[in-house]
Amino acid sequence: MREQELIVYRNFEDGELLYDMAWLMSHYDDEYYNIEDRKALFYKCTHRLIELAGNYGFHGNLWHCYLANLLVNNENSYSCGCEIRGEIEGTINAAALHDIVIFKEFYDFDFHPVMELLQVPEYALTEQYVSSTQESKVYNTRICARICELAEKFCEDHTPEEMKATLTQFYKEYGVGKFGLHKSFRVMHDEEGVHIVPILNIAHVHLDDLVGYEIPKKKLTDNTTAFVKGKKANNCLLFGDAGTGKSSCIKAIANEYYDQGLRIIEIYKHQFQDLNEVISQIKKRNYKFIIYMDDLSFEDFEIEYKYLKAVIEGGLEKKPENVLIYATSNRRHLIRENYSDKEEIRQDMHTSDTVQEKLSLVYRFGVTIYFGAPTKKQFQEIVKALAERHCITMPEEELLLEANKWELAHGGLSGRSAQQFIDYLLGK
Repeated sequence: MREQELIVYRNFEDGELLYDMAWLMSHYDDEYYNIEDRKALFYKCTHRLIELAGNYGFHGNLWHCYLANLLVNNENSYSCGCEIRGEIEGTINAAALHDIVIFKEFYDFDFHPVMELLQVPEYALTEQYVSSTQESKVYNTRICARICELAEKFCEDHTPEEMKATLTQFYKEYGVGKFGLHKSFRVMHDEEGVHIVPILNIAHVHLDDLVGYEIPKKKLTDNTTAFVKGKKANNCLLFGDAGTGKSSCIKAIANEYYDQGLRIIEIYKHQFQDLNEVISQIKKRNYKFIIYMDDLSFEDFEIEYKYLKAVIEGGLEKKPENVLIYATSNRRHLIRENYSDKEEIRQDMHTSDTVQEKLSLVYRFGVTIYFGAPTKKQFQEIVKALAERHCITMPEEELLLEANKWELAHGGLSGRSAQQFIDYLLGK
């Protein structure tokens, strides 16, 4: 096999299995090597394929799934050029096709002579593998299904050119690597630096699930739609009462715009010093990124907001066109304000300067969207809509009476308390 001749597709994260299998393909019948050693290596590879199925949730031909997974995760000049945009021009196509020819050889290899010579019939378990109902530890069900479907499509491709076209179409539809396969991410910082890590279990919230708030939702979707279409868009601040759906709206747009190339990166206040590094890792990718800050607010003694001000607007380096910042907060102006800020006689000689400093952050959000607590009537409409959606058949008068009792004891009128009340009924 010609694994050492690969040009573009190299440096695989899980490449050890590929090289061991390639060695077996070339030397399984080579009597120079001890047959027990060859047999042991084949068993070891079989074990790793089955472990792969358990971790990733793969099914069918596990070798094919493994190869497909390598191709969709390898971030190189060809795959990153094709992500979201599709086929690209240039000599890189010839280099990529050279590698796909080699992967086609891996894909079409017949393992039955290997199984017979080394007397390892158990390898057949990996050729029509039925996965368990346990969820993948690496991918969610949707991503796993897409990779398995890609592996099956490769079987229908008769030439390397067709296989390359299938792979390029995958890059166009879903992207490549972690940004292509996942919707949302968090930031981690260790001794090796700053890492953008996928969030595997994102809530499948959709905008239609949020009853009411049609005007705030439209302001948010209008801005986000402009952003993903490459038009001018603004940073957004969603502020207002607790439990009114601000964070749920952000989760919903992650689901709503994923197939248009939108990705969400969640970052916390103590990580603002890593913002420049995060942006440097994403600014040249073909996706649109929203950096999301939940429940954002600052006390007088907290200075992290100064990092945020410089990143949003004010630093020498221009914020990339593919990055916006969305934040949610219960505070309209984000930074705690005191009556003393506006008193004429106080320790600070320049009162207006203090006020402007505290307002300067919120002014960097071009769109501010208010989410207010619902009225009693609106709260009842939310309860009725949620009850209907979940097929709760309680008489309306009794439903609303119990809902009123619930909100009095559980945080007042809000969409959150309405949802908690419905969950309570479903639990009963």
